[in-house]
Amino acid sequence: MTVRILQFGTTGQLARELLAQAKAFDVEITALSRAEADFGDPAAVVRQVKAAKADLVVVAAAYTAVDLAESERELAFTVNAETPGAIAEALGADGPALVQVSTDYVFAGDKGAPYVESDEPAPMNVYGASKLEGERRILAAAPRALILRTSWVVSRHGKNFVKTMLRAAGEGRALKVVDDQFGRPTAARDLARFILSQAARLAAAPAGDPAFGVHHFANAGEVTWKGFADGIFAAALGKDAPVVASGATADWPAPAKRPMRGTLDTSKLERTFGVTPRSWREAVAEIVAELQSEQRSAA
Repeated sequence: MTVRILQFGTTGQLARELLAQAKAFDVEITALSRAEADFGDPAAVVRQVKAAKADLVVVAAAYTAVDLAESERELAFTVNAETPGAIAEALGADGPALVQVSTDYVFAGDKGAPYVESDEPAPMNVYGASKLEGERRILAAAPRALILRTSWVVSRHGKNFVKTMLRAAGEGRALKVVDDQFGRPTAARDLARFILSQAARLAAAPAGDPAFGVHHFANAGEVTWKGFADGIFAAALGKDAPVVASGATADWPAPAKRPMRGTLDTSKLERTFGVTPRSWREAVAEIVAELQSEQRSAA
């Protein structure tokens, strides 16, 4: 049976990959843009939920401006907490299942080891706090909700670390990248394909199914931002890869604090769904190849 998905978001990395990958799965996606469902207006979004005929609702819209959120707290909480919570309340126990994407920024990054789902959150910034509040509201209102925490999302779409590094190298700039923050990169495509691959299960599963609740999804392998940059350049330029200098978080003061080691443990997801995320290096090599192909085509 084709799973009918109501997707909020059309322009973000995950939203675009969900739409691009849908053809490989037995799903039918109705994707609503910000103009059609502005998360700054919870009531308007709820009206769309109630009007839709869906088996699964996927929230691929969020406030993600981490530093700006420090001065836009109210908007960040409306978009990341109040509106997702309102969606969950509208769905309740009997409506379609819900997938919400959250973040490693719900953690302080001081555990000294990768985080599992049962670890106590302690966000260091407004963005992380708003996403955590969204998690809590959803779980309190919708027993058939899957929260997917992820980290360091990249793709061939939009603005992200892979594209920033390749552009900087192409401009011949000296490169210095943070080498004291650790995490797990995530390809938006892999996250999208995971969600789509589980759509039928989520749509049919009753409350209490292990598929619901909080799970972590990220590509395999822990790395620093500098190590991530080195991997990007190795995939793109091989022996011609530029030298990347090591920097410290303190070298780039920012309004929002970041977790120093927000690495996510994905063991629970692997046990529950029987899915093992591939390595970030493999995923990034794929993204780099696509970007290079686009560049050649445009030349």
